[in-house]
Amino acid sequence: MRIAFIVFFIIVSLLALLLPFTTKFERPEAGQITVEGLPPVPKLGVYDELPDFSQYTDVQQKKSEFFGYLLPLIEAENLRILHMRAKLFEIEENYKANMISDADRAQLAQMVGYYEVDPSLPAEEQFALLKRRIDIVPEMMVLVQAANESAWGTSRFAQQGLNLFGQWCYREGCGIIPAQRPEDQIYEVAKFDSVNQSVRSYMRNINTHPPYADLRLLRERKRLRDQELRAIELVEGLGSYSERGDEYIEELQAMIRVNRPIVNAVKQSQEQTAN
Repeated sequence: MRIAFIVFFIIVSLLALLLPFTTKFERPEAGQITVEGLPPVPKLGVYDELPDFSQYTDVQQKKSEFFGYLLPLIEAENLRILHMRAKLFEIEENYKANMISDADRAQLAQMVGYYEVDPSLPAEEQFALLKRRIDIVPEMMVLVQAANESAWGTSRFAQQGLNLFGQWCYREGCGIIPAQRPEDQIYEVAKFDSVNQSVRSYMRNINTHPPYADLRLLRERKRLRDQELRAIELVEGLGSYSERGDEYIEELQAMIRVNRPIVNAVKQSQEQTAN
């Protein structure tokens, strides 16, 4: 059994190390993993163009249109993450029972690579980190950050790069050079082929990068206590997202309070249309 475990982790490590070289950092993709017992992930079209949100003079209508545009993308991405999370728990149980399959190994290697977990860690630590990272981001948190970072979808980076979250990249030509970028800096504001990619990249950013470890720990504690994952609480872990720190967090929390009724109305309208 010990030899089988060693072989298993060598395979996982090799596969995980190969993944980063086949994926562009700022445009991450992940294969679809599905499990029974969850609704299927809806097949959305490619959102490769933003509406002209500046055309709306009524603030309420502008917000409703913005939220209505993004909600299906956020809901689909969160559901995709829930499928992957459920599969992770299945694989862990199979591992504990010494019944792990080749398909399990391949999917685990994909998760390890995509969520940037050190493949040399012991199995138990890998599973613990993956369970902390493979989890949903509350839709209200995604919506208000998108609104805040993109000026409600009207910023230059949103319109030209479909980047709603101000995400950076560090390869020449990977995005748009900010007008006020210091001369000694090389970062660009990432440019995406679709809003779908922008949303997915943002969620991976939140679920993977070290500056948001506190947010993930808070989310994990709530999971262990079977508590609701509330955006207004989880944004407390976003102090590193902006140079404004606590001021940025307070602004997002205020946006959540003000805009939640609008989002609820939009969701209700979309559900009625679907039915």
